Amino acid sequence: MDQLGSDMLVDPDYDEKQDVAIISPDPDDAMDDADADGDPEPRADEYEAFMKKNMPELPDQETESEAHHTWEIREWRTLTRREHGPVFECGGHPWRILFFPYGNNVDFASFYLEQGYEEKQVPDDWYACVQFMLVLWNPKDPSMYVMHSATHRFTADEGDWGFTRFAELRRLFNTQWDERGRPMVEDNAANVTAYIRVLKDPTGVLWHNFINYDSKKQTGMVGLKNQGATCYLNSLLQSLYFTNAFRQAVYQIPTQEIEDRTNSAYALQRLFYMLQSSNSAVATTDLTQSFGWDSKQIFEQQDVQELSRVLMDKLDEKMKGTEAEGALEKMFVGKMKTYISCINVDYESSRIEDFWDIQLNVSGNKNLDDSFKDYIQVETMDGENKYFAEGYGLQDAKKGVIFETFPQVLHLQLKRFEYDINRDAMMKVNDRYEFPEIWDASPYLSDGSDRSEPWIYHLHGVLVHSGDLNAGHYYAFLKPTKEGEFYKFDDDRVTRATKREALEENFGGDYAQANGTAPQRNPYTRTWSAKRSMSAYMLVYIRESRLDSTLMPGKAIEAPEHLAERIAEERAAFEKRRKEREEAHLYMEVQVASEENFRVFQGFDIVPWKQDPDTPGHPKILRVLRTTTMSELSETIAEDLNVEADLIRPWAMVNRQNGTVRPDCAISYPDMTVEEASSKFGTKQAVFRLWMEKAEKRDEIGNPVFGSVKLSGQQNDRPLMLFLKHFDAKTQSLFGVGNFYAAYQDRVGDVGPQILKLMGWPAGTNFKLSEEIKQNMIEAMKPKVTLATSEIQDGDIITVQRVLTDKENSQITASGGYTEAKDFYDYLLNRISVEFTPRHGDATQLPTFPLTLSKKMTYEQFAAKVAEHLKVEPTHLRFTTINTAGKPKAAVKYTQQGTLSSILYPGPYNYSGSMQKQDALFYEVLEMSLKELEQRRALKITWLPEGLSKEDEYTLMIPRTGVVADIVEALQKKANISDEIIENVRIYEGHNNKFYKNLASDFQVMGIGEYLTLYAAAFPDEDSSKKISVFHFDKEPVKVHGIPFQFPLKEGEAFSETKKRLSEFTKIKGKQFDKIKFAVVSKPQYSRPEYIDDDEVLWDLIGARDEIALGMDHVNKSRSFWGKTDSIFIR
Repeated sequence: MDQLGSDMLVDPDYDEKQDVAIISPDPDDAMDDADADGDPEPRADEYEAFMKKNMPELPDQETESEAHHTWEIREWRTLTRREHGPVFECGGHPWRILFFPYGNNVDFASFYLEQGYEEKQVPDDWYACVQFMLVLWNPKDPSMYVMHSATHRFTADEGDWGFTRFAELRRLFNTQWDERGRPMVEDNAANVTAYIRVLKDPTGVLWHNFINYDSKKQTGMVGLKNQGATCYLNSLLQSLYFTNAFRQAVYQIPTQEIEDRTNSAYALQRLFYMLQSSNSAVATTDLTQSFGWDSKQIFEQQDVQELSRVLMDKLDEKMKGTEAEGALEKMFVGKMKTYISCINVDYESSRIEDFWDIQLNVSGNKNLDDSFKDYIQVETMDGENKYFAEGYGLQDAKKGVIFETFPQVLHLQLKRFEYDINRDAMMKVNDRYEFPEIWDASPYLSDGSDRSEPWIYHLHGVLVHSGDLNAGHYYAFLKPTKEGEFYKFDDDRVTRATKREALEENFGGDYAQANGTAPQRNPYTRTWSAKRSMSAYMLVYIRESRLDSTLMPGKAIEAPEHLAERIAEERAAFEKRRKEREEAHLYMEVQVASEENFRVFQGFDIVPWKQDPDTPGHPKILRVLRTTTMSELSETIAEDLNVEADLIRPWAMVNRQNGTVRPDCAISYPDMTVEEASSKFGTKQAVFRLWMEKAEKRDEIGNPVFGSVKLSGQQNDRPLMLFLKHFDAKTQSLFGVGNFYAAYQDRVGDVGPQILKLMGWPAGTNFKLSEEIKQNMIEAMKPKVTLATSEIQDGDIITVQRVLTDKENSQITASGGYTEAKDFYDYLLNRISVEFTPRHGDATQLPTFPLTLSKKMTYEQFAAKVAEHLKVEPTHLRFTTINTAGKPKAAVKYTQQGTLSSILYPGPYNYSGSMQKQDALFYEVLEMSLKELEQRRALKITWLPEGLSKEDEYTLMIPRTGVVADIVEALQKKANISDEIIENVRIYEGHNNKFYKNLASDFQVMGIGEYLTLYAAAFPDEDSSKKISVFHFDKEPVKVHGIPFQFPLKEGEAFSETKKRLSEFTKIKGKQFDKIKFAVVSKPQYSRPEYIDDDEVLWDLIGARDEIALGMDHVNKSRSFWGKTDSIFIR
C-alpha cells in the first residue's frame, strides 16, 4: 500500500471500489481521548454536543451548512459485501454512507461518506468542500462509540472519501468492547452517524488537486510558463500586464515593420497579446530570447527591482518619437527632494530627483507607514557636525529627504534581503510587516506639494517571495479590476484569492496558531520554522484619482492589427501542423528520383537520397495516402515530369550491403497500394524510394518500350538496367548521363555503341570505363570481360571518360586537376565545404565565406587557400575551432600536425570533439606572424582617455619577456595616443572594482595576475604625501561597480574643494556629479559608510587610520543582484 498522509492508505489491488480513498484509523480508539479536565464526554446520541466537542470548526474557514444523519444498521452479518445507507441532504447536496460490512479487502469494517446522486446524474462541474466525521456506536449504550474525521473536496470524479480501516471486525464483535461488559455490535446491530459541515469556497480552489484545472475557464485569465527559474519575471510581467495603461502604451510602440522576435518591444507586445487571447498558459521564451538571455539567466533568479528598471529604461527608449513617448514617466515616475535646511538662518541647499520606485526598509519597521517615516527621518546637524552654509558659515541644520510627488502607479520595493554583518552573508528578513489595502501618502509630501487631489492609494498588486535567499519561489496577487477581487498568479496557474490571502498571509512573521506557534515546513528549503516563509517583497499601489485612467474599466485594450494578424497566421500554421501530426499515420513519404535529378547531381550513388533537400539533384519528396495505388502515384509523378503516365515505370530502390541505394526491380502492379508496394519491394524503413524510368519510345501498336536489348540465348542471359556517369577531366566534373540496357552475357566492350550514342560522341572515340561500386571503391572495367564476370547487376553505375593525350593530361595536372575518374572520386569523398567567419565580427570588416577543401589538406595547404581568397599572407592567419553554441573553442597552433580532417573531427578519444562544429572555423588576420604571436601574452587593458567619463578596452599582445613600459608603448600605437599624453600615462591594477596597486614601468609582464584588471590613465599628476583609494558603490559598500582609482589628498582642504578636484580628476561634471554622495569606508569593506559633509577635511578624517578608502555612492546602471557575477541586461 502507498502512504498518502498521516492517516490515509491507498490499496491499489482492489478493483471493486477503485475510486474510494482508504484512510486508516489512529491506533487508539477515539473514546480513549477523554478530556484532561474531567468534563463528561457527550454520548453518541447527543448529536449537537457531540459535534461541537469532536468536530470543531476549522480556523479560517466559513460554514455554509451542517447536518448529521444516523443510519440504523440491523442484521449486520446478513448484509451483502457492499451497502448504502439512506440519502440525506446537506448544503443542497445529497449524501449517503457507503459501508463494507466485511471490510474493503481488509479485516476491518470500512465506512465512507459518498455523494448521493443517482448513477451518471452528477453534474459535470459539481463539487463540495466538506469536513465530516463518521461515528459507529452501540444503540443500547451510546457512550460506546468509535469515530474518525476527515476533510475532502468531493467532485464528480472523487465522489467518496472515508476510512477503509475504520474499526477491526474482531474487536467490534468481541464479547467485551474495551472492558465495557458488552460488544460494540450487539445483537447484530449498530448505528452509524455522519456529521457533515459543508464549507464555503470563495476562491473555488479549496483542497483542489489541480488535475485538469483550467485557469481560463475558472478565472478568465491565463498564466505564464516557468522556463526554469523565471517565476520572478512572470510575477513582474503579470503585474505590468494588468496595469492596463502600461499595456496600452506598449501596444503603441510601432512594430509593423518588425518581424524579428529579437526586438524586445515586439516580443513584449506578442506576450501581452497572447495573455489576452490565449486559452492556456503562455511561454516567455520569445521574450527572454529577445533580451539576449541564455540558460544562465533563465536558471538563475534575479533581482526584480533591477529587472523592472532595466525593462522600463529599454521600453522608454523605444517609445521616444512615438505616440507612447513619455507614457512610462507619467505613469511610474515621482519626484523626491534631498535637502539641508539651516535652523537659525534662511538658507537651504536642495536638489530634486526623479524616482521610478522606492526601496523601503523592512527590518526595524512594523508597517508601511513606519518605513516611510524612517525614509523621511530628519537628521540634525549640530555640534561638531554643523553644516557650512555659504555666506553664513557653520550652522545648525536639518538634513533629510521629502517627497514632492508620487507617481500614478507606485512601485514599492520592500528590502526583504539584507546583508547580515554577523553572518557575512545576505539573509532574508522574515519579520512581520503590515501594509494596508488603502494608504494615504500625503504625510510624506513636502508642504509645497500640489494637494488639489487626495494622495490616497489603492493596493493593486502584491509580489511575493516564498523560501529563503538561496531557494525560493515568486508569485503575485493582483487585483485586475477597480472593484474586483484579488487573484493569485503562480506561474501557469491563476486562481481566485481572498483578501486575507493577498494581504495578511504575506505580512511575514510567525504563524498564528490556536495552540501557540507551531513550526511549519518551508516547501522550498525543506526546513522547519515558526516564521512564515512567504512574504511580500514588492507592492504596487495605484492613486485613487487615477484608477480609471490606469485600469481603464470598460475599455477594451486593442492590440495592433498587424500583431493579431501575424499570431492568427501562426496559430493557423500550428493547427495545420498539429492536424498533420494527428493524420501522419494515414500518410507515408515517397522519394521519387528520375533522370532530371541524376543529370544534375555530382557525387556518389544515383541521387543524394540522404542529404539536405536543397542539394542539387535531390529526389522529390511526396506525402501520399497509404491507400494510394501505384497507378495513381504514377499519374501524379507524370504530371510533374510533363510526360504521359504510361511512359514511366517505377523501380523500387533498396539499400545494398555496401551502403548504396540502387534499383532492385520494376513494380508492375498498378492496383497495388503504395503501402503494399513498400512492404513487398522496398527496404523496411519510413521512406519508400522509387526510381522513375522513362520509356525509350512506343512500338508499332503504341505500347511503351522500356529498354530494348538483344539477348544471346545463353543460359541466365537477361537484360540489365544500368546507369552511366561521365567524368569530364577538362571541366573537372562528374555528372549523370542517363540509364541504358545491356545483356548480362555481353562483354564490356559490347556496350560501347550505346555509350557513344548516349554521349553523342562520334564512332572511334577512345574512352575507358570504371564501375562505381561504393564511395571508396572505384574499379576499372576490362573490355573483354563479360558483364556477368564483372558481377554487374541491375542498378549498377558505370563511369565513362575520354582517353586524353599526354599534353592534355599535363595541362590538367599542372592546374591542380584530376585526370582519372578514380582520383576525382577520391576528391569528392574527402571534399568539405568549410565556412570561414571573422572571429571578431563586423568590427574587422572581414568577409564570411565558404571554401570547398579536401579533408586531406595539411594546415599549410588549407591556410594557403584561405590566404589566397583573402589576398593576405598565410603566415599571418590564425584559425579557431567553433563549439556547437557558435562560440570560439580552441585556437589552431601554427605547429599543428595532421590534416584538416583531424582539426575538424578530433576523433573518438577526444571528449570535446562532439562539442564542436565540423564545417566551420573562425579566422583572424594578424598584425604579426602566428609563430611570433604565440610567443606573446594577450593582456586586456582599459584605457581612460578622459578621466572616468570615457573608457576603451584594448587587447595588447606583449612579449612574455616584456615589462610595463612595453604595455604603454603598445597601447600608444593601438589607441593612437600622442607623445605628450603618453608621458603621463600610468598603469595600475584593480580587483573586484577596487584599486589594487600601481605598476612601475620595469614591472615584469608575467608578474601581472591573471584575474586582475589592468587600467591605463593619464590622471593629473599631483604631488602628495598621502593618497587614497577610491571606489564606487550603490547604496551599500558591498555593491561595488565602476572603475577604481587612486586620488591625491591635500592637507587642510575642505571637502567642497576636494570635490571640485575630484570632478576635474574624473571628468564627471554637472548633474551627474551632483548625484554622487561621498563616504569614508574602512575595512572590513562591508562596514557602515561615513558620509562626508562639504565642510569636513578628508585629510583629517583619515588621520592615521589604515585600510581606508573613499567611496562614491551612486546608482550602478548595470547593477548586479547581491554580488552575482553578471547584471541583468536586455539586448
